[in-house]
Amino acid sequence: MMTAPSPLFAAIARLPPLHSARFIHRLMQIAALIDAAIETIGKLLNGLVLATIAVGFYNVMARYIGRFLGMQLSSNVFIELQWYLFSITFLLSFPYILKHGANVRVDFLEARWSDRRKAMIAVWGTVLFLIPFCGLALWVTFNPVLQSWGRLPDGTWGTWEVSPDANGLPRAPIKSMILVSFTLLLLQGVSQAIKAWAVWFGHAPSLPALGGETELPPIE
Repeated sequence: MMTAPSPLFAAIARLPPLHSARFIHRLMQIAALIDAAIETIGKLLNGLVLATIAVGFYNVMARYIGRFLGMQLSSNVFIELQWYLFSITFLLSFPYILKHGANVRVDFLEARWSDRRKAMIAVWGTVLFLIPFCGLALWVTFNPVLQSWGRLPDGTWGTWEVSPDANGLPRAPIKSMILVSFTLLLLQGVSQAIKAWAVWFGHAPSLPALGGETELPPIE
C-alpha cells in the first residue's frame, strides 16, 4: 500500500528544474534586489571617503596649529573617528567590489575560456569557497562582537567595550561592522552565483565580473 507523499516533497516536486528559464528568472529577480542594495551602499561610501579625508585633514591641521599656538586642538575622538570611517569604508567596499568585478584576478587560463566556462567556474568557486568563507567569518566573529557589546559568559549584559585612550570612542559599533560586511559579502556572493548560473545555462549574456578586471565608476 503506497502512502501519499508529504507536503514538503510534493512542493519540491512542483518546483521547476534548476536550469529552467522560469526558475532562473525568479532567481535573477532576487539577484537584482541584492545588486540594487549593494549599489546604493557603494554610492554612500563616496560620502564616507570624503568624510574620512576631511577628518584626517582636520587632525593634521589641528596638530600643527595647536603646536604652534601652544594649545591642544586635536582629540582622540577625531583621531579614532578617522580610522573608524576608514574601517567602515574598507569593510563595506567588499561586496561593491565583488559586484563590479574589480577584485584582483591572477589567472592566465581564464582569458582563453568561453563565457559559459567562466560562469561555471564562478558558480563553483562562489559556492565552494566564497560563501563558506563568509559563513565561517560570521561564525568566528559573532561571539567576540557580542562580548564587545557587553555580553558576559553567564549570558547577562554589562558595559560596552570602549577605547582605552582618553576620550576614545566605543569599540562595539565598529566591531559590529565586521558582521555587517561579511553578511553583505555573503549576499553579493549569492547574487554573483545566480547571475553566473544564468550565464552558464545560456539565459543571460556574459557578466562584466566574469570577463576580467574592471574599473570602478568614479565618484560623482
